[in-house]
Amino acid sequence: MTINRIIRNTGLVALLGLGLGLGSCKDYLEEEQVSTLTNEYFKTEQGMEDLVKASYEQTRYKFALEHSYGMFNFGVDELTHADQVNAIFWNIYDSRLNSTDSFVDGVWTADYDGINRCNIGIAALPGIQGTTTLRTDAQKAQRLGELRFLRAYYYFQLVQQFGAIPLVLQPSEGVRLEYTRAPVPDVYRVIISDLRYAVDNLAPTTTEFGRATKGAAQHYLAKVYLTRGSAVADQRGQKATDIDSAAFYADQVIASPNYALAANYADLFDISSYANSVAAQTNKEVIFSAQFNNVVALSGRFGNRVHSYFTMQYENEPGMIRDVLNDRAFRRVMPTNYAMDIFDRRNDSRFYKMMKTTWIANWAPTLPKWTAADAPTPAQVGQNKFAVGDTALYIIVNTPQNPVPQAQLTRSRYKIYARYVRNAAGAVVPGYSPTGDISLRNKFPQLVKYLDPFRPSAAEEAGTKDGLLARLGETYLIGAEAYGRKGNYTKALEYVNKLRARAAYKQGEVKPTVNYRTEGGTRGDVSSTYPALTATLANFTANDPKEMYPPGVTSTADRFIHFILNERTRELLGELHRWEDLARTETLLLRAPYFNPDAAGVGQSNAGIKDFHKLRPIPQTHLERIFRDGQPLTNEQRKQEQNPGY
Repeated sequence: MTINRIIRNTGLVALLGLGLGLGSCKDYLEEEQVSTLTNEYFKTEQGMEDLVKASYEQTRYKFALEHSYGMFNFGVDELTHADQVNAIFWNIYDSRLNSTDSFVDGVWTADYDGINRCNIGIAALPGIQGTTTLRTDAQKAQRLGELRFLRAYYYFQLVQQFGAIPLVLQPSEGVRLEYTRAPVPDVYRVIISDLRYAVDNLAPTTTEFGRATKGAAQHYLAKVYLTRGSAVADQRGQKATDIDSAAFYADQVIASPNYALAANYADLFDISSYANSVAAQTNKEVIFSAQFNNVVALSGRFGNRVHSYFTMQYENEPGMIRDVLNDRAFRRVMPTNYAMDIFDRRNDSRFYKMMKTTWIANWAPTLPKWTAADAPTPAQVGQNKFAVGDTALYIIVNTPQNPVPQAQLTRSRYKIYARYVRNAAGAVVPGYSPTGDISLRNKFPQLVKYLDPFRPSAAEEAGTKDGLLARLGETYLIGAEAYGRKGNYTKALEYVNKLRARAAYKQGEVKPTVNYRTEGGTRGDVSSTYPALTATLANFTANDPKEMYPPGVTSTADRFIHFILNERTRELLGELHRWEDLARTETLLLRAPYFNPDAAGVGQSNAGIKDFHKLRPIPQTHLERIFRDGQPLTNEQRKQEQNPGY
């Protein structure tokens, strides 16, 4: 077990529990409260060790509050708002998405706080005269590699969201008010320099799970090179060698013996027991994650709260009451039609392994009873339709071509909600829908990736599961995209099909009943679906209808990028990459409004995505704090420092 601390650098410094080293420390982690330290402490060996650990804390912030979905997975093609809409303007792009919003201030502040911790450590570490953990140059280089990796991580998040930003590479001591925004190419140069140092100096493995490793630095270096090198209209300082570098570093991670794809996609999100959940969070596919703790008091200021945001309304259904397994139904986020239909749901197991479509009765007082009007036999009148432990609620993800008759829904003993229903008049109508009437958005297939039944109670918002930031499945897609951009589609397909082989139902694997009831499969079939799921050149050298290419995407090169974006949805749906994926590939303005009518502003006044939404607004709090030549910025200077359009 590892004893860990977090340090908050706010003049005087408080040490709080972090939780690197998940393993047994998910069960128990000691905490030391200290409130009288100054920066002199960081010049000691123990102080530096604490500071390095503290520099990881702000990786948690991505998962802390509603900016998690708002800034990273709203206003895109794959997810839209459900019926409870606290942050709807991040999805519909109306005027409330502006510089005064707390989301932009929160992410900006958290990242720069993390950067300043790293800067303090980077400056002080060479002068440490250690006797144990920082005794040798190699030990110091390891810790410096961690700090530079984390600084690169924070700057990479900032530059993707905000574009040109202040580039601060020295500790901020005392009051500093003069800041200017560095051009985007300068920021990328620093990020790449930091990550290359990390690659050269971080150990390939760690005994404290959660610390950065060589593989984590290689993964992010591949992603950064791909991001910089894929720019066409944007100016990110792209170089002709960037895509080669992206492929090279992705290959390094894929070839490493320290990482391996989970055998079953469902293994990554297994919550069937606490032990299985810990195993999922420490799976060899996980490259880097934000560390939380199952002791709520040690899970940071907020804990991992994303578990609540993808939930569906279930508590008001017969036989159901809110519980810790099914979570608080905050109902912020639901999948778009695109996200449901881009999967080959018959052959690709990922959809039903990442989506919850069945809820089990957990509350006897509201169990429904048969009546004379609906009982199959007179003897059943007055009896319960089902018992606690039986199915109470079921979601069907069908198409307009196979609508469920309303009569079938009516006579079912448990509640069924189908996406498309044939009503009594014979018309096909939506049973639930991610478009149009918000009253139809409280039922939907629910993403299970964040479900956290190990919180102390259903009322507890602070989640305990680690926040997944990088995994090998994404590395394969980074490599595939890099090779495809180089024109090496054979290698790109090799990497895509590595994931598809994992995604396919294996020979002998029992398929869910939905496979034959809704998706057109055959009952009892246990054959492999990989032959049907294998990706080929035909998926993007021609206009394959299954890939749902937007209008105007007509060349092989362009279709390949959209094919990879589709594959990223199939593999990474909801993992808080999507807004940055679309901004990076310069497809945000095409895909978001095409696949998500809410992002287009349909049915809303003064809403809809516009060109300037490719960047987020610089926080007003920052603009009001900074000075120029010893004086606060004028209104005109603030406008000049702000991103266009805000």
